This record gives sequence, C-alpha cells and structure tokens, in this order.
Amino acid sequence: MQTISRRAFLGVTAGAVIAPSVSWAAEDVPALLDHILLGCSDLDRGIAFVEEHTGVRAAFGGVHPGRGTQNALLSLGTRRYLEIIAPDHKQASVQQFSVITTLKEPQLIGWAAHPGDIQSLATKLAQSGIKAEGPTPGSRKRPDGRVLHWNTLTLHDDAQGLLPFFIEWSADSLHPSADSPKGCSLVHFEAATPDPGNLTKMTALLGLDLPITKAEKPLLIATIAGPKAQFTVTS
Repeated sequence: MQTISRRAFLGVTAGAVIAPSVSWAAEDVPALLDHILLGCSDLDRGIAFVEEHTGVRAAFGGVHPGRGTQNALLSLGTRRYLEIIAPDHKQASVQQFSVITTLKEPQLIGWAAHPGDIQSLATKLAQSGIKAEGPTPGSRKRPDGRVLHWNTLTLHDDAQGLLPFFIEWSADSLHPSADSPKGCSLVHFEAATPDPGNLTKMTALLGLDLPITKAEKPLLIATIAGPKAQFTVTS
C-alpha cells in the first residue's frame, strides 16, 4: 500500500485528494461530530466519486427547499454521516454553500457538530460576545415522504470554514446515519491552520475536541475508510 507522509500531504493538498494511505500520528475524530459535507457541482458526480473510492454508493436524501441544494447520504457509523451536497437546478439559486456551483472537483466545504443543548450553547455564545445565528429551524422531505426536522446554530466567524455549524435533530426525526448506506467509517478528521493557538481557544470554548495542526493555510482533512479502499479528502 502506498503511503505518503503527513507533512508532505499538508504541503501539497488543495481541494480533493485521494491517497491509499496517509500516515497520521493517530486516528481521531471529534466526539461531537455529526456529519461532514462534501460539496460538488453535480450530485451524480459526487455520488460516483465517493462510490469509486469506497465501494459504497450514497443514497439520495432529498432537497432543501428555498436553499437551492440537494443531497445524498452515506453512514459513517453511529450518529455520524457523510453528506454529499450539490445544487438543485430546479430551484432558482443556491442560497447556502454557494461555492459548490463553481467546484471542479468534490471537496470538503464544512462540518456539523451536535451540542448537548443547542439553546444553551446559543446563550453561552451570546454571553461570551460571540455572534451566531439561530437556533434556526430546518427540514427536509425524504424520498419516502418522511420529513426530518432540526435546528441549526451558525457562527458568524467560522475561522475560514474550520469551525462547524451546530445541529440538533428533532426527537421525532430519525438520524440520517441510522438508515443511510453503511460500510464506511470516518477514521480521521482534523483542521490545519496557520494559527493553532487561536483556533484551540475557540474549540475549547465550544466544547470541541477537534485535532488541530499547524499549516500554511486553513484546511479541513477527513479520511474515510470503505470496503474498497481508504481515501482522504480536504477543503
């Protein structure tokens, strides 16, 4: 199996990168990670991209009315999943994650974490002087007709995409990881930044155990293992 060093990987990465094996110091994933978002300009291409490198085909999840996007989902284990998100061309325009309209290759565009109580977190942030939007209700109708409901809390300053938005699923909504195609796992997730100290202070305040590495530019890095192979993708 081909292996590339971690230092070399961080030095050359831009956008999506496929590597049979990356020699991480340790396998680690934030405990509160809910899902990671793989953006692409075309949903079918994004699904094919993931299937080619893992051997598992993501299932269509539905559309986000008023936001201009649609998605496909793949379980990464208990209460953890991959969301492949792309423009829904039946809607007028993409209102959120507009970068996906110009992507030439699939790449990470963000991640979501699940707090213990999203309203309590919103209050804590306000008391700390950190600006955030929400909690804001959201919903999506699945192909089987079931409607999922959630609330999100979005930071005004997400450290150039390195910090997550927060999501709290409604008690009557089945978590997407429960019945999305299985067989894959998230074996590593981290953020790289020129200023690890400042990012560490923010993650501590937010209660996130996000692995952080020093690098020349901000970068999210995720390694996913599937029945066919393991691949690493970045922002």
